[in-house]
Amino acid sequence: MKTGAYYKTKKTAINLLIHLFLLTVATTCLFPLIWMVSSSLKSQDVIFKDTSLLPKVFHFENYYRAWIEGGFGRYFLNSIFYTVAVVIGIIIVSSMAAYAFSRFRFPGRNVMFVMFMAAMMIPIPGSFVALYVLLNKLHLRNTSFGYILCMINVGLSTSIFLLKTFFDKMPKELEDAARIDGCSKFGMWFHVALPLSKPVLAVVVVFNALNVWNEYILALIIFDSRPLMPLQVALTTFQGEFVTNYPLLMAGLTITALPIIIVYLLMQKYIVKGVTQGAVVG
Repeated sequence: MKTGAYYKTKKTAINLLIHLFLLTVATTCLFPLIWMVSSSLKSQDVIFKDTSLLPKVFHFENYYRAWIEGGFGRYFLNSIFYTVAVVIGIIIVSSMAAYAFSRFRFPGRNVMFVMFMAAMMIPIPGSFVALYVLLNKLHLRNTSFGYILCMINVGLSTSIFLLKTFFDKMPKELEDAARIDGCSKFGMWFHVALPLSKPVLAVVVVFNALNVWNEYILALIIFDSRPLMPLQVALTTFQGEFVTNYPLLMAGLTITALPIIIVYLLMQKYIVKGVTQGAVVG
């Protein structure tokens, strides 16, 4: 008869295998980031000769050169402005729409929600022609406002889905108590629904901030003026027709990735909770 010690040993072995697997996956995911930082501290002459992760000579001046030669200052501010504006816009519009879909009954409610969800299956490049024509007719092409509206549109479907499934599981007794206290429908959204949905909002913020921060192709289509371009355009400075300055490119990539990493670290405690509460229908 198998003893309790046997089952305990078996459970420990299984847990060890699971942790080893997860550690391997984590290392695989982190290696490109580590290699990027390591390469950014090497010179162009040795970047392909020295394959070690720890450079023999640290070239910290690569970051200064990347910032100056790539004109990162203006593009960096542009990307921060676009990201903040788009994320705020998505939070406001998607949370109000999700709350309406979850709590209100109106004609065409299900059809409209299905249309929003169907938009998730359309790849972004598939809408480029329509967006280009629409912005031209509205005289919003080559403007920051037009780009922000497009990016808000891109992130709405997923954000509405996550928030609606959370609001569906939110106890209605909380809203009843707020209604007794004289709270309006807008007040219940602002004072009850939004504070309770912080974990899901954190997922929405991180997902959409990453999407806006990394966007480049849509910006090329909408913008004609280079000063309006986001940060990603600065990275093309180091890619020549015949020669690519890889250390400066890696330094630029590190500078570009740093803000998103900081945002993720600040909100990581909400992310797992938010995914489970917003993405799993109860």
